[in-house]
Amino acid sequence: MEPALIGTRLASAAIGPLLRKLLAGDGPGAGLTGADRPVRLASLLSFRGEKRTLTEKDVRKLAATLVARTCEGPGGPPFPPDETEAVTDALAAHLLALGDLDMDDVQAVHLGPRALARRLRAAAPAPDGLAADSVLYLDTATEWACHHILEFFTRRGSFVARTLVEQTRGQAALARKVDALAAAHPGPLAEDAAFERRYLAHLARKHGHLTIHGIDLRDTREEWPLDVAYLSLEATGDARDPDRDPREHASVRADLAPAAHERILLRGQAGSGKTTLVQWLTLAACATPPAEGMGYLHGRVPFVLPLRTLTRHGERLPDAERFLSAADCPLTPPDGWADRVLSAGRGLVLVDGIDEIPEAERGRARDWLRGLLSAYEGGNRWLVTSRPTAVRDDWLARDGFTELTLSPMTPAEVATFVRRWHRAAGPAAAPYEQRLLDSLRTTEHVAQLATNPLMCGLVCALHHERRGYLPRGRGSLYEAALSMLLVRRDRERGMGAPYGVDLDEAPQIQLVQRLAYWMTLNDRFQMARGHAESLVAEALPAMGLTDHAPDQVFAHLLHRSGLLREPTADTVDFVHRTFQDYLAAKALVDHWDIGVLVRNATDDRWEDVLRMAVGHARPREAAEILSELLKAADTAADRPSRLRLVLLAATALGHATEVAPEVRAEILRRTGEVIPPRDPDEARELAGAGRMVLELLPGPEGLDERTAHLVVVAATHVLSDAAVPFLARYADHPSLGVRAQLVWAWQRYDARAYADGVVARLDPTELRLQVLDDERADELLRLGLAPELLDLSASVSADRAAAVLARCDPRELRLLDHPPGGELAPLGPLGSLEYLALPTDAVWRTTDLPEGVPLRRLNFLSLPEDGLAGLARYPLLGELPYLPEPTPAVWRDLRALPQIERMTFSAEALADCPEDVVLPRVSFLVCYGGGRRRRGHSLDDVVRVFPGLQLLYLSGGTFDVSRAGDLAALRVVRTNSVVLTGTEGLPSRVRVSA
Repeated sequence: MEPALIGTRLASAAIGPLLRKLLAGDGPGAGLTGADRPVRLASLLSFRGEKRTLTEKDVRKLAATLVARTCEGPGGPPFPPDETEAVTDALAAHLLALGDLDMDDVQAVHLGPRALARRLRAAAPAPDGLAADSVLYLDTATEWACHHILEFFTRRGSFVARTLVEQTRGQAALARKVDALAAAHPGPLAEDAAFERRYLAHLARKHGHLTIHGIDLRDTREEWPLDVAYLSLEATGDARDPDRDPREHASVRADLAPAAHERILLRGQAGSGKTTLVQWLTLAACATPPAEGMGYLHGRVPFVLPLRTLTRHGERLPDAERFLSAADCPLTPPDGWADRVLSAGRGLVLVDGIDEIPEAERGRARDWLRGLLSAYEGGNRWLVTSRPTAVRDDWLARDGFTELTLSPMTPAEVATFVRRWHRAAGPAAAPYEQRLLDSLRTTEHVAQLATNPLMCGLVCALHHERRGYLPRGRGSLYEAALSMLLVRRDRERGMGAPYGVDLDEAPQIQLVQRLAYWMTLNDRFQMARGHAESLVAEALPAMGLTDHAPDQVFAHLLHRSGLLREPTADTVDFVHRTFQDYLAAKALVDHWDIGVLVRNATDDRWEDVLRMAVGHARPREAAEILSELLKAADTAADRPSRLRLVLLAATALGHATEVAPEVRAEILRRTGEVIPPRDPDEARELAGAGRMVLELLPGPEGLDERTAHLVVVAATHVLSDAAVPFLARYADHPSLGVRAQLVWAWQRYDARAYADGVVARLDPTELRLQVLDDERADELLRLGLAPELLDLSASVSADRAAAVLARCDPRELRLLDHPPGGELAPLGPLGSLEYLALPTDAVWRTTDLPEGVPLRRLNFLSLPEDGLAGLARYPLLGELPYLPEPTPAVWRDLRALPQIERMTFSAEALADCPEDVVLPRVSFLVCYGGGRRRRGHSLDDVVRVFPGLQLLYLSGGTFDVSRAGDLAALRVVRTNSVVLTGTEGLPSRVRVSA
């Protein structure tokens, strides 16, 4: 077997979790307390120290699994079969040698996997008499194991924090030595240091503000302090990487990515924040002290190189000595200064906007970049930004660049951006902040636009400029957005015409509208690039633009409009479906294709198009479209279709500027015929009619429990604060279903208004209250609520969570979401807790759980890092959740929990239980079959481990129950998918039922 194939199998996602077992749990912080000693390698291993969880026997078993995995599949084993045991022993010896190396984890990572593997081979006993193929396999397997082990080291929170601290200390010590040397020997060093102070101060002033382009603001400034307004976004790597464990998070904070990668190609859509990230990295490198988490940039010298500026007059791209002058820096550095900075590996080279230079010049830009990389190889950090399709996927791959892509903003990030924007805008903007947050939460079309910093900035500025009111309706908002994207943004940035085209707004709208019309009419969300180019070429003569080359016009629309993108090399689509719908609707009205609109009205992909068409239409045209929808509803074959068409007419009515009164009245009458809703789907569909449906929904008086619940479902899906007073009418309803729906809806409306009008009035009996953010936490504390059943999100800050828990002291607590960093915060003083559910994949220890509580049930998916034995202090804890792959150490921990009576395992896990583990107190067991043993499972292990069993629930697979008679009394319950054998001759005390 080739070493490459061995490596592929050892690099698979299944191998990583096995090797992770070699390492003990992560410690918090940077590990700088106490004697401040390095973290020695031996202290990180699970088979060393006082709290070992693996024995040497377990490590050998793990090595045997690794060997078996690489022998699976075609091609046979990579060594003589009779040497399997010897190879396994040798690999186990290499892994155990980790504990004998005299180094810490930072030194191990610095060595790299190959050198670390050599150290392990030297520290382990030499394998005796192995064939050449076996030795080759052993070397390859050891090196791949070191790859995984070092990767785990670098992911430890304490490793990352300690490394940054050590870097900062080293850089500070170096700076002090340089200053002392410069003072003792005045000359070029002193001159360089003095210039760098001036240069960093200049960059801090130049890049310390965030500029918002393309917005019609008369009385507000366009620049905001960057350290106040900046929002750190996430960037994702290539999900196609075969070596990446799919269970690991592939995202990273974009401004921390250069700490882990020396060379990065960062892709992002127009307005996604690429240039703002360049500004932020520059400012962070200039700051003293550095911003939180940005200490890795301390001591680095930024070179900001916007390519559109460097090439605007056709100049040759600059060498290092001309970086400053080419980027319009007014300062003159000492001779050779830039060369000395980059040669020392202290540079932070930020090349912004590969997409902002003509396509023909991009190859030349890459050659220029490669020349710089060759001249200055070590230590510098390089970041290149581009729009996603401006360069191909592997454009800089051979040069060692890691490719990352900026992610769209989440709703939480949008809210944070809005708050920071208003803080940066000053006291005059403060009154508008909450109103805009409410609009983003309750107005769907506003939220659809605010998906990146550029569009968020647009929405914030328009809302501010209009004194707290956004342009009425989607149409006006989209018009403002189109104006900014098509013309004003590039013009105000001084972009010029990189594609040789300078078009006004109107012809650009006509051209992209033509593309949107074709895509929608042909039920497409993408089109071939060649066809898009031909549509543009056909339209130019009619628009009087024959003096423009069609390919240049199309390239301009594709790369500079901000509306189009290339998902692949030969296709085109719109950056957001909303823009396609808006422009297609305008074209359909211009062509008066009313028949097309009505024929597609029951297709949910056409709903927005039809609503926007009513918004574009003149009064008589809007009335005709709406009347035709009602006629179509009359001829619909079934109630769902009639409901859909009537509700579509109702929602479209809200987009019309003016409609005849009789048409409006008929739509409202017909909507009343489908109220109240008959099932949850119908209730949610009814809510699509918007706030007007609230006038038609009945109050709680006289409704049965099911109808009341469906009415509340419909009302809670109306994203308007007008729903709050309506829902308040149901706050006193006794039904738990109604009350639970009202609690769920709290996240959708203004926190305080909903808390006062609805939450404060709910009967708390058996009601589970959800606290999903700090706003809701503050309201719960303000109202003095103390629910016994509580759901708490990881989005709630630590201090608020502690206050809520202290106030409520819940009987049941479910921790939602994945906690930040995976770490479970200690739960603090609780006295009444009987049920606790931990979030998926939480990193936790039994010491994180509260002391002295009557805990009866504990739900978790990831095992505690300190083992299960710590749960012995909960004498009422009678049940554990499913334990998928318990290690021998976990099985032995279970012996320390005599109070446990109910458990869940797989049959294969039971077969791996050590011989000395017996759990006589367990009386109820759920056992899952299936797995690798297709011939079935025996109850031998069940009888051996659980001699006091009384109820056995079997699920999936085939089971031999002939040993069931060995138990004193047993009832066996099986699902329909279970096959039982060995039932003959069972004593009467063993009952088997389906």
